[in-house]
Formats: sequence, structure tokens, C-alpha cells
Amino acid sequence: MNAIEIRGIKKSYGADFSLHDVNLEVKMGRIFALLGPNGAGKTTLVKLILNLMHQDSGEIKIKDVSSLLAASRSGVGFIPEKFSFFPYYTVRGVLEFFGTMKGLMGSDLKSQIDNALKDLNIDELQNRKLQSLSKGQMQRTGLAALLVGQHDVLILDEPFSGLDPIGMRDLKDIIRKQRADGKTIFLNSHILSEMEQLCDDVAILNKGEILFSGSVQSILEKGESLEDFFYKTVSNKE
Repeated sequence: MNAIEIRGIKKSYGADFSLHDVNLEVKMGRIFALLGPNGAGKTTLVKLILNLMHQDSGEIKIKDVSSLLAASRSGVGFIPEKFSFFPYYTVRGVLEFFGTMKGLMGSDLKSQIDNALKDLNIDELQNRKLQSLSKGQMQRTGLAALLVGQHDVLILDEPFSGLDPIGMRDLKDIIRKQRADGKTIFLNSHILSEMEQLCDDVAILNKGEILFSGSVQSILEKGESLEDFFYKTVSNKE
């Protein structure tokens, strides 16, 4: 069983295709990155996976359950590129809100919140209101909220956006720990150098078509960096 399976997906806006016959598999327990230039269709594909919009044709399954069913999102955690919430909430209040929505309570809720705050190095910010946070601090808060609760699949849309070098390193460590715990991480990112170091598998999407899908190791074994391979692959399709 794959964590995510995409078959024959098409999505158009009028006469223009955003996605055209997309086929993709994301294996369980791996770190996977969807790469592509702006306008490639990455965000559209993520929205289809989460059933935030509907495809014209084709099928998407999450852990063998159709994405059209609410049950497919059980155990799936998601954070958008720009995390936002009510500005008068404190950092801890945000985590309490999401934890409670996920069914946590009492000592279990407190323990998971404490661990998430520590993992993201925002313990000292826990009583600060969101309106006083920087972009990077907001991103850390959103990521901490994602760690509260039980998830098998994590979908992160541009998770490194707004993070400083320390924040990026912390996040990479957290992602690796999640994989070590058996979770699947789906990343949507532009930062190719970080994806080369972090990911097991990648797919390159351009103009609504998958141009490559495979392991990072298979690329590196050819003596190419992920960045060089990406630009060559996309340029050959232009």
C-alpha cells in the first residue's frame, strides 16, 4: 500500500490544463518532494490530494482510501505555505486548539504541546500572541501545531518559507525524526539543495505533467546534483 497514489489526474481551468494525466506514487515511510517551477501545478495537486478541490478525471488514494472520502484524511496532517490563525491567540493557545480538535485532552494534550514547543524551539514564545510574531515564528508555530496529534502522513507546502538557517536545520531534523517514526512526509518545495540532502524520492512537475519520478539516489549516482538534474529536465521540456 502506498501513502498516496495518483492515477490519471486531469484538472483544467477553462481551456488550459493545470494538470494533465498525472500519475504518481508516494511510498510509505519515505520523505518525498514535489518539485517544479511556479505555475507547474504543485499547489493544485496538493489541493486535490486534500479534496480542497475536485479533479476533472482520475483518482487519488491516501492509504488506499479515495481522496473523495473524508476517511482518507484520517491521520493526515497539513500545513500551508503561510500559516495563519486568529491574531489574539497565544502560541500555546493555538496548539491547545488544534490538539483539542484532534481529540486530545488532559495530560496527553499538555505533554504533546510541551514536546512540540520544545522541538520547534518556541517554548519561550508560548505566551506570546500571534500578532506579535515574526513570519518565521509564525511558521514554527504552525509546524508545532502539526506535531500535536497522531499522523501517518504529513503534507507540508513550502515548509522552509520564512525560516532562518537555524529554523531550517531544526525542521530538517524534525522531518527526519518523523520518518524514523515510520511516518510519510510529502513536501512541496523550491529549495533544491535542501531537498537533495533531505529526501528519499522526488518528482518533477512542469506545465501540469510529471517529467520525472524516482529516488534522489538514482540522480546522484549519475554524478549530477538534484539542482542540475532539475534544470536540465525542465529545460528539455520547454
